[in-house]
Amino acid sequence: MAAERVERRLSAIFVADVSGYSRLMGADEEGTHSRLNEHLSALLYPEIEQHGGRIIRSAGDGMLVEFASVVHAMRCAIAIQRGMITRNADLPTEMRIEFRIGINAGDIIIEGGDIFGDGVNVAARLEALCEPGGICVSHRVREDTQDKLDIAFEDIGEQQLKNIARPVRVYQVRLDDAPTRSPLALPDKPSIAVLAFENMSGDPEQEYFADGISDDIITELSRFSDLFVIARNSSFRYKGKAVDLRQVGRELGVRYALEGSVRRGGDRVRINAQLTDAGTGIHRWAERYDQELKDVFAIQDNVARTIAAILVAHVNRAEAERTLLKPPSTWQAYDHFMRGAAAWVSFQSSWQMRDLVEARRHLADSLSIDPKYARCYAMLASTHRVAWLNPLNDEYLNPAALDEAIKLARTAIELNPSLSEAYAELGYNIIRKRDFDAATAAVERAIALNPTFADYRLAQVFYSVGEPAKAISIAKMQMRLDPFHPHFAPLMAGVAHYHLKEYHDAQHWLSEAIGRAPNHQYGHAFLAATYAQLGRLEDAHAEAAEVLRLNPRYSISRTQQRVSVLKRAEDMEHLVDGLRKAGLPG
Repeated sequence: MAAERVERRLSAIFVADVSGYSRLMGADEEGTHSRLNEHLSALLYPEIEQHGGRIIRSAGDGMLVEFASVVHAMRCAIAIQRGMITRNADLPTEMRIEFRIGINAGDIIIEGGDIFGDGVNVAARLEALCEPGGICVSHRVREDTQDKLDIAFEDIGEQQLKNIARPVRVYQVRLDDAPTRSPLALPDKPSIAVLAFENMSGDPEQEYFADGISDDIITELSRFSDLFVIARNSSFRYKGKAVDLRQVGRELGVRYALEGSVRRGGDRVRINAQLTDAGTGIHRWAERYDQELKDVFAIQDNVARTIAAILVAHVNRAEAERTLLKPPSTWQAYDHFMRGAAAWVSFQSSWQMRDLVEARRHLADSLSIDPKYARCYAMLASTHRVAWLNPLNDEYLNPAALDEAIKLARTAIELNPSLSEAYAELGYNIIRKRDFDAATAAVERAIALNPTFADYRLAQVFYSVGEPAKAISIAKMQMRLDPFHPHFAPLMAGVAHYHLKEYHDAQHWLSEAIGRAPNHQYGHAFLAATYAQLGRLEDAHAEAAEVLRLNPRYSISRTQQRVSVLKRAEDMEHLVDGLRKAGLPG
């Protein structure tokens, strides 16, 4: 009788556990358990997800994770160990939780949702060899990453690992030489992070409302040019966590933090807000609001103006008048808008069509109540644009989807000519129609309305019209405003450097971009072209293969040239040359 076929594949295997966990639990069981869970939810799980890892097992102090890419596994490990250095900085040595991480690449057996085999066993033995806070890897991992990551390895020789037949050469990653985010210097103007307000309503389904209040305060504050305001993506990273505001200040590079809570009941809302000096922990201001739901817009405006007045010696009167977002006609329309915004944020993490559909449904409900609510039209435009750009449904590269996005962005501007995000969306979309002058005018208007508005959509327009240096400046500003930025900003910086023929810089930023979004086909395509121009054809072919795995229908003419619209013929020739050298189909 023939043996049942065993499913196998090549993978990167990542094993982590806590050094001295039994000792820590013996000294302080509840405290250790609480700190470990906080590290897992705030650092390890987000980094694993961001780098495309699949958690196979996670129990107690250990975890087993599978990655499709050794490079992604290594980037994830470095980010975790670097993050733990920061998180442990203010703790006494005896209270610090330190992880050991082992990484191997090899053949594994898949059974159900689990993985087995020598590849897994070697990773577990490598982890056991690590120093606390260290990373140990096999020879194959070193070979696959040494030219792709700027890290150093220390050869600690061949090791006879338990239950492994042959000796394994082991390398320790030199974290001192690994790339790391430099400490963020405080900006030269008052800086603030608005943390996600806590939902005190007793109903988890009201999370969207508390998030919406916080998000709009961020938007209001960012309109003051004399303030430096951290983007939602980074400030919401601490949501639901008991964090030390001094740690928040260090990680985000800001002087102040605003936190608060929202309690919604019937037709009333209670909002508490508190401003703290993140450097000293001293409270600077606190206020409690207890008003009718219809007054929620006035509360947000009051909070933003009060904080601006506290942090800035002189607030420009015209700027202050401009800060109030035009509210909808009723709070019910606003409620649906916030539900739509919450679904849009979920989509940007999941890239699942169901979240996009939910966002559109709530935005449509908002517009059925208030057909003149400009912010709804701007966000709806984004939902159609993203469907045009990505193979989610039949809107992918469908001219009607792009036309709808442009029409909605124009409507938003007609209803509110002061809405920067609507101009950014319009410019980002009409560039695909080769309307270069109108696209440039739109993004320049967005910047004129709000000089602190740094958005990847502006960067793409600038490199598309032949101004890559300006694109790089905007992308870097966005990354500073959003230290935990998603992949869009480094992607734009990388593409702009490619157009400047600064290929090493392009490789740096594009590698970061796909490290943050491993399934982004265009990031892999641009990196393939970059490697090809550097003469690294093996790496270029590997990236090209990844593009075709993600989108088997990809071609230079039918896909890339429709998405990457460039004003200068020489820029398009340069891009196509790199893509062809990488082996992508024409």
